[in-house]
Amino acid sequence: MYKTCPKCKYIRQPTDNIDPDICPDCGIHFSKWMKQQFSPKKEESKKYRNPDTSKTKKIIGSYLFYTEEKVNPFVFFGRILVFIGLLIWGLHFINVDFTKHAHLIMNSYMHIINLVFHEAGHVIFRPFGWFITILGGTLGQLLMPTIVMLTFLIKNRNNFGASVGLWWLGQSFIDCAPYIDDAAKMQLQLVGGGTGWERMGSHDWNNMLIEIGELDSHREIATTFDTIGTLIILLALFWSAYLLFKQFKKIDSI
Repeated sequence: MYKTCPKCKYIRQPTDNIDPDICPDCGIHFSKWMKQQFSPKKEESKKYRNPDTSKTKKIIGSYLFYTEEKVNPFVFFGRILVFIGLLIWGLHFINVDFTKHAHLIMNSYMHIINLVFHEAGHVIFRPFGWFITILGGTLGQLLMPTIVMLTFLIKNRNNFGASVGLWWLGQSFIDCAPYIDDAAKMQLQLVGGGTGWERMGSHDWNNMLIEIGELDSHREIATTFDTIGTLIILLALFWSAYLLFKQFKKIDSI
């Protein structure tokens, strides 16, 4: 029991019959008041639990959504044409049913580009053993657009170019889907001629899925790749559209 209130300094009298934990003058509960005084301040406690991330968010935002002070109109309208092309082409790949019309993906111009880095991936990852060498083809065609995206974003500070790289990454995921789905039947033509069935042991995903005992899951894995690719392409389109919207407001008059 406090004889002197720690808050209002009231001195308790012998005639005060009120609860010993309550000050007869100001009415505070001594135990609660003292607990509040010696507990960490709310602001300090909040700062401890939730470190300030505004600086990190600002840095990330400066890369993802950076816009030049003045945008060259010719550059801007060139980007518009690129965006329209990516929009039409991206929706085309998204709408293709890889289980029925794999040729629309495998015979596309983008497949030729992806194939170069697919084959290079086998060579690059060869020092890491047989399985990674086989997987290296898929890794190669996914890593290259990722590198392009990060180069545009971090080194060149060209986030629109980075959004194109992200679009390419999504398309490359979709490009993998027919090949993965073909792992069981092996009917697709391979580089150098012949199908996987005719050139037994040459089909990447047949080899890998047999190795890990998941050949029966080829359709599910292919669908996962196709879905990831679809989501990445849509993300890239939304990103580039937002950047163009911001750039439109800063077009430099000639």
